[in-house]
Amino acid sequence: MSCKLSVNVNAIAYLRNRRNLPWPSVEGLGRIALQAGAAGLTIHPRPDERHIRNSDVPVLRDLIRQEFPTREYNIEGYPDVRFLKLVEANRPDQVTLVPDDPAQGTSDHGWEIANNHSFLKDVIARLRAGKMRVSVFVNADPALAELAKSVGADRIEIYTGPYGGAVDAAVRALEFDKIVVTGKVAEFAGLGLNAGHDLTRENLPALVAALPNLAEVSIGHAIIADALTFGMAETVRMFRDAIGDV
Repeated sequence: MSCKLSVNVNAIAYLRNRRNLPWPSVEGLGRIALQAGAAGLTIHPRPDERHIRNSDVPVLRDLIRQEFPTREYNIEGYPDVRFLKLVEANRPDQVTLVPDDPAQGTSDHGWEIANNHSFLKDVIARLRAGKMRVSVFVNADPALAELAKSVGADRIEIYTGPYGGAVDAAVRALEFDKIVVTGKVAEFAGLGLNAGHDLTRENLPALVAALPNLAEVSIGHAIIADALTFGMAETVRMFRDAIGDV
């Protein structure tokens, strides 16, 4: 299996929203990313619309469906009534469920599945009935892979922030091992595997090499940061090279 890159465009929308102007264009830069070989786009439309706006959601859907029909649309968020209506209206290929509080700056932890078992099971059944693949955002903990299977998830996305943000080499190695064990348990449980948060061109190759079942990495911050230096198209190509998607 070859790991694929989904480009998270939230940061582009966040920059655009600093002014009441239509640039930088989320659609335009999303198109450049897809033209450069990204396997899909990821968005996280929050209730306050501080980056992705509800009006962006169908625009990016149409970009993928009309111009890049073999690529994937991933919408992530907390599955409240608003979010569920939004994804059901736009039918992404994948819905990634995250346990965010609306006030959070970004996702920083995974689900406590045992404490939300009935809730997640009902939400996942509803989304899968709509022909959408469902991924559940979890911390690097092998027990959570088994629990994700029990609520009906198709995949898990491992929160890799503690690994990606680790400065100390020993801490980084410990977090790396936790991700790898969790990813292997996911494979044993029959779940697909995604990963995301604070992943870079430098820390991705080791992760991909250790987890041949890693299907997708969703990356936003590092891609947008590198794109300021290298441009979006070249940055996407560099990240694809880092994960072996050539």
